[in-house]
Amino acid sequence: MALNWKLVIDTQDAFTLADFWAEALGYEPEDQATLIKGLLAAGHLTEDQVAEHRGRTLFRGFAGIRHPDDPYDERSGIGLGRRLLFQDVPEGKTVKNRLHIDIHGESGDLEGLVSRLEALGASRVTEQDQGPAGHWWVMRDPEGNEFCAS
Repeated sequence: MALNWKLVIDTQDAFTLADFWAEALGYEPEDQATLIKGLLAAGHLTEDQVAEHRGRTLFRGFAGIRHPDDPYDERSGIGLGRRLLFQDVPEGKTVKNRLHIDIHGESGDLEGLVSRLEALGASRVTEQDQGPAGHWWVMRDPEGNEFCAS
């Protein structure tokens, strides 16, 4: 039996990192305004637990993005398919990631992909060339998390 899953990424600024990855992957930011409005009205949530970001009401310290072709719950705004959740944590990143995202661009336009990611706030770390296995860049997102672009 296949299981549903989401990838959760610890952050220092969930909203900014979610914006970066939404643009990098072509994903859509989740809009949880309807859910939050209901929770506030019922007294299950307080105003200090929510924040406004780019016209969206979000849970403070949390931001989700989802694949634009996947289903989502219209009541909660939460994606039901390919989804990344960013959550603020008190500690910063200290070592190399044990899990990372690979972004594959159009064949023959690695420089275009890498340049687009840099314009979004990523930085190049090392260029890799593994012969038949291909050519790619190890990069860092705005918070220093490593990922590969090929």
